[in-house]
Amino acid sequence: MKDNGRKKATIYDLSVLAGSSPSTVSAVLNGTWRKRRIRESTAEFIRQLADQHQYTANRQAQGLRNSRSGLVGLMLPVYDNRYFSSMAQTFEAHVRSKGGCPVVVSASRDPQEERRTAETLISYSVDELFICGATDPDGVHEVCEQAGLRHINIDLPGSRVPSVISDNYAGGRLLAEAVIRHFSPERPLKPGDFYLFGGRDDDASRERVRGFRAVKRELLGGDPDECIQPTGYSPNNTRAAFEAFYEREGRLPRALFVNSTINFEGFLRFMAGHPHETFSDIVVGCYDYDPFASFLPFPVIMIRQDIDGMLTKAFALMEEAHPAPEIHLVLPELVEPRSAVPGPLDALKDID
Repeated sequence: MKDNGRKKATIYDLSVLAGSSPSTVSAVLNGTWRKRRIRESTAEFIRQLADQHQYTANRQAQGLRNSRSGLVGLMLPVYDNRYFSSMAQTFEAHVRSKGGCPVVVSASRDPQEERRTAETLISYSVDELFICGATDPDGVHEVCEQAGLRHINIDLPGSRVPSVISDNYAGGRLLAEAVIRHFSPERPLKPGDFYLFGGRDDDASRERVRGFRAVKRELLGGDPDECIQPTGYSPNNTRAAFEAFYEREGRLPRALFVNSTINFEGFLRFMAGHPHETFSDIVVGCYDYDPFASFLPFPVIMIRQDIDGMLTKAFALMEEAHPAPEIHLVLPELVEPRSAVPGPLDALKDID
C-alpha cells in the first residue's frame, strides 16, 4: 500500500533499521517491552524510528492474530466540564502508554443510551470498557457480561464488578470544614447560614451530603433540613433554586457548598443577573475543581478529585483475573482559594 508515493514502513522494516528482531520491535510498539526486559534506550530508539518512518499499526491484522483489537473504551456521562474532560485526557494517556487506542464516548446520563453505547462499542470489538459516572452501571454490566467484555466502574459504583470512586464522604467533610473555618471567630457561622445546593439521588451526592451534614453537626451544633437544596446536575435548575432562595430571603446564605462544577455554572448564571454587592460577604465551597472559579472576587474553596489515582487503580484491577466486586475509595484533595494547580493539560506538547 502506498501513502503519498511512499511505501508504509512495517515492523520488519523497522527491525532491519534498528538492528533488532521483529518481536523486539513489536513489543516496543505494543507497550509490552518492559515485561520482555528490553532496555529503555532500545525502546526509545525504536519509537523514534517508528515516528520518523510514519509507522502505523495495522489494528485489524493485530486483532485477527491475537483476538484483541487494541481499542479500549471509556464511557462518560458528559464532556463539557473540567472533571470529565480531564478524565478523558488522563484515560487516553494511560491507554496510549500501554500501546492501545482509546475510544471515548458520552451517554448523556441516559440509562437506555448507556446500554446502546456499550452495545455499539462491543460491535467495534473494544477489548475493555471503563464505565464512568453511569446512571445505571449494573445495566451496562448486563450488556458487557453477555458479550464477555471486561469492564469496571469509575466515579459512580455498581454492584457486579469493581468500582473505583472518590471518597466523597471524606471529600465532603474536607470541603465543609474548610468553608466553616474560613469565617472569623468574631462572626461565626450559624447552622442556618450554610446551605448545600445541587446533586441528585446518586451515591456521590449522598456521600457528599452525609459529609456536609456530619461536619455541620460537629462544628456548628446543628443542620436544618432546609439547608439541603438538591437540584440534579442541571445549571438551569441550580440557577432557579438560587433565584427562589434570593426572592424569599432577600439575600444569599453566608456560606455555600455547591455539589459540582455543573451546579456551580448555575450559580454563575444566577450571579449574572444580580449586582456585585449580593456576593460581597459569602464563602463558597465547590465539589470539583476549575481554576477559573478559584479566582472569583469572593473566596472559592474547591475539591479536586484524584483522576490519575482512580484510573491507575482501575487499570491495575482490570489486569487481575477475577477481581472482587468491591468499592475502592480514592481520597480527593482540597484546593484553597486563588490556586491554579497542575493538571492533565500540562502534559500537552506545544506545537509551533
